[in-house]
Amino acid sequence: MDGPRKISLLLADVDGTLVTHEKILTERARNAVHSLHRAEIRFAITSGRPPKGMAMLIQPLALNTPIAGFNGGLFAHPDLTIIEERELAPDVAKQALDLILKHELDVWVYSGNDWLVRDPAAPHVDREAWTVKFRPKAVQDFGKALEKAIKIVGVSDDLEKVKRCESDAQAALGHHATAARSQPYYLDVTHPDANKGFVAEYMSRLLEIPEEEIATIGDMPNDVLMFQRSGFSIAMGNASGEVKRRASAVTDSNEDEGFAKAVERFLLGAAAQQEAAK
Repeated sequence: MDGPRKISLLLADVDGTLVTHEKILTERARNAVHSLHRAEIRFAITSGRPPKGMAMLIQPLALNTPIAGFNGGLFAHPDLTIIEERELAPDVAKQALDLILKHELDVWVYSGNDWLVRDPAAPHVDREAWTVKFRPKAVQDFGKALEKAIKIVGVSDDLEKVKRCESDAQAALGHHATAARSQPYYLDVTHPDANKGFVAEYMSRLLEIPEEEIATIGDMPNDVLMFQRSGFSIAMGNASGEVKRRASAVTDSNEDEGFAKAVERFLLGAAAQQEAAK
């Protein structure tokens, strides 16, 4: 779909979309975002990361929109001051923790600005710390952190276990929480309003941009919720077949400049056509 349409905001996932597998923001991706600014198309990011785990993107992309961390569990200004946050109910947090442990996944808890783990040497901890540029706190138990948990993460390299845990968590927690994989090896449990569909709705309301004028781009099943709340959606080439089927268009992978190519083809191309038609 390449025809002109009015797009006023691009809402982008980060990992697997905006950055490469090695978490690199390429020059072409950065230039694509600056081209959006020049075309008067606003740009915003959302991720399962905490907001300060996206701080390294703020200056290179000249971000001036709210940053949606924890899949919408916490919104912050570009200076990282908190706009609002959504915590899990304590009993729901405890239920999620028990369920994740029952499925034999490692578990992380995010509470306020803290990232808490039981074992700092567990799989993916070092990689995540390198990605977000800060280290977790090691604790023997999560205690009072469960009373103010923004996100609980189940972690395993047994991807089938993570998938089964996702299904069981969705069934057990129902409308009391959102449970979705942000990566094949991460299951994120957040407040029921903390999902990327809510992020799209929130950005629409806060920035006064109709949802039909929002474009979204992502690669994971949890991105489909924001696809559904936008006028135009783009799946990355590295997304699953199911995610691709739910999008308006498909671009190349995040290892082949898929983000930049999508901006250039679907958004900047459409904007140029609209300008020429005036």
